[in-house]
Amino acid sequence: MKYIDHRDIGYFNHGWLKTYHHFSFADYHNPERMRYGPLRVLNDDIIDPHQGFPKHPHRDMEIISYVIDGGLSHGDSMGHEETVYRGQVQYMSAGKGVYHSEYNHGDEPVRLLQIWIYPDEKSYEPTYGDYRFDWKARINKWLHLVGDKAPIKIHQDANIYVTYLEKDHELNFEVKENRKIYVVQIEGQSKVGQKEFKTRDAIETDETLDFKAETDSHILVIEMRS
Repeated sequence: MKYIDHRDIGYFNHGWLKTYHHFSFADYHNPERMRYGPLRVLNDDIIDPHQGFPKHPHRDMEIISYVIDGGLSHGDSMGHEETVYRGQVQYMSAGKGVYHSEYNHGDEPVRLLQIWIYPDEKSYEPTYGDYRFDWKARINKWLHLVGDKAPIKIHQDANIYVTYLEKDHELNFEVKENRKIYVVQIEGQSKVGQKEFKTRDAIETDETLDFKAETDSHILVIEMRS
């Protein structure tokens, strides 16, 4: 099990954007943090009110945005315009190429996890979707957001789960043979075994984990082939 302290990940303050990079991205380059299996990017972004990313291109990447606070507004060259809020997800398969923008049109900051996963093949047709999950569906249990058996499907053998574990509650995540996980403590503090797991800390492992919430704890797991 590899534990990643939140103080050791990349951080940049661009004024309108405060961003934490779990892997090398833009101006943050760490040769030891280039990817984890098909997981290429995990950015923890905080966007100021009435600011955002103007329209820009992507291709051959599965892009998932999990909103933690506020409302994130998406626009793209396929004609989609949607806004998702806390606990909801938007996803885009960039495929052979697409332009998109992401904005915070509200009066409070938006916080989100932006996740990029390599697809299993190149040059898929671009697609967009979003899903408004019921917040209660993740309280003290795993909610399956992304994967073959989840509402959101991507072009990769990978799954994303989330839980909101109330204080003093415990929850297990089983890792099956030839699989591995990347885990992020989004909010709060928990214990994994005897290890303290704080906001923005992460774990890379192929072992089954037991979580105990020391405070209300918001935890995300990305599960994939070893």
